[in-house]
Amino acid sequence: MALRADDIETLTFKKALVVDDHPLFCDALALTLKLVSDIEDVTTTDRLENALDIITHSSKPDVIILDLNLPDVTGLDGLIRLKSVAPKVPVVVVSSMADNRMISHSLRAGASGFVPKHSQRDVFRDAFSHLSEGRVFTPDGYVEVTNNEDPSTGPEDALARLSSLTAQQARILQLICEGKLNKQIAYDLSIAETTVKAHVTAIMRKLGVQSRTQAVLIAQEARFAKVLPTVN
Repeated sequence: MALRADDIETLTFKKALVVDDHPLFCDALALTLKLVSDIEDVTTTDRLENALDIITHSSKPDVIILDLNLPDVTGLDGLIRLKSVAPKVPVVVVSSMADNRMISHSLRAGASGFVPKHSQRDVFRDAFSHLSEGRVFTPDGYVEVTNNEDPSTGPEDALARLSSLTAQQARILQLICEGKLNKQIAYDLSIAETTVKAHVTAIMRKLGVQSRTQAVLIAQEARFAKVLPTVN
C-alpha cells in the first residue's frame, strides 16, 4: 500500500555548514540554500580543520555542504573525517568533479547526496527534497560504478574501511601518511605514546592490514588520483 504524503516523516534542516574555499561560491550557495529549503542559518569556512573545529566545539549543523577540493585535504579524506565526527549529519558533496566514479566513491564514503557544482537552483531544491525524506540524492544521468567495474577498488572497499575509523584514528592515520613516528604523533596530539600505539593497532585491525605502510596504501586509495578516470 502506498504511503500518503502526510504519513512520511520528513527531516527539517535549519542550520547548514558550507565548506568551500571560494568566497563568491559560498555566498551564492548560502543564498540558494535559504531559497530552496528551510535553512535559516548558514556558516561558511574554507578549511576542513575549521569545519571540524566548528562541529566539535559548537552545535552541530543539520546538514553539511562539502567541496572535495580544499587547501588542507586531499581527495575523499575530508568527507571521511567529517563523517567520523558527525556520523548522523547528512553531508552533500558539491563538486565540479562529477563523473560516475567520483560520485560512487563519495556515496560509499558516506555522502547523502552529490550535486555537480554550478547546478541550477532546481537541482539543489530536488536534492533537499530527497534529504528531507531520508533519501540519497544523485544527479541526472548518474550510473553507479560497482567494485567489479572500478579497477581502483581492491577486494575490500578502501572507503568503507576508512569510514569505520573514529575521528582520533583518522587524524592519527593522516599523521602516519605524513611520515610521522609514534613519538611525534603523541607530541602533536598531546597524548601518551602508548595511547598512539593502541590507536595504531586499532587502525590496522579496522583496515585489515599488518603494517603502517599497508595502512598508508589503503588511505591513498581514497585520493583523487585513484578514483578519477585515466587520461591518455
